[in-house]
Amino acid sequence: MSVKPEIDDSWYKVLKPEFEAPYFSELKLFLKEEMSHYTVFPPAKLIFNAFNKTPLPAIKVVILGQDPYHGDGQAHGLAFSVPDGVKPPPSLMNIYKELASDLGIKPPESGNLEKWAAEGVLLLNTSLTVRSGTAASHAGKGWEKFTDAAIKAVSEYRAGVVFMLWGNHAISKERLIDTSKHLVLKTVHPSPLSASRGFLGCRHFSKANQYFQRNGLLPVNWQLNS
Repeated sequence: MSVKPEIDDSWYKVLKPEFEAPYFSELKLFLKEEMSHYTVFPPAKLIFNAFNKTPLPAIKVVILGQDPYHGDGQAHGLAFSVPDGVKPPPSLMNIYKELASDLGIKPPESGNLEKWAAEGVLLLNTSLTVRSGTAASHAGKGWEKFTDAAIKAVSEYRAGVVFMLWGNHAISKERLIDTSKHLVLKTVHPSPLSASRGFLGCRHFSKANQYFQRNGLLPVNWQLNS
């Protein structure tokens, strides 16, 4: 009998077919091989951190990233987030800049977004692992099939979720979302290479909360400072 992965039960119920699919067995073999030769981020116990921090019934917002950070100590299983004590990377600094402009929230010193995860914000990378120092090294190995299934599950089992799709890679996932029952917000990636072309000034945080209020739902508390 296979061992149940360390993932929240609400997610396991809907993603069980993925864990049992042939592609996932191949992905596990690939990861085992990678881990025997290289350092892989995030640490194994944090690979499903986004799912464990934000159970399926709690989801209000989905923010999609692409790859985990590949620098030492940066990745902890939440898209765009870094642990306390790690300098916030440039894309996250632009997210903070937009948050300040949009909602007047002072940028925190920490880059840890766990408070958002607890508010129902699923911070999902489409690839859940990466080799140290090598961007996109685990792309095309099976993670995308798995995370596509997760995005579809949110679309199917939840209603009134706001999907924030930043950059072409995230925008390509709109096909997985039922736009008749969810709000999709799209703009360029918050990376310094593109943020000034539409991310800064997109007002996605206030637009999300306006949507929740129109639909009689509690807004997200985007405040990260204690």
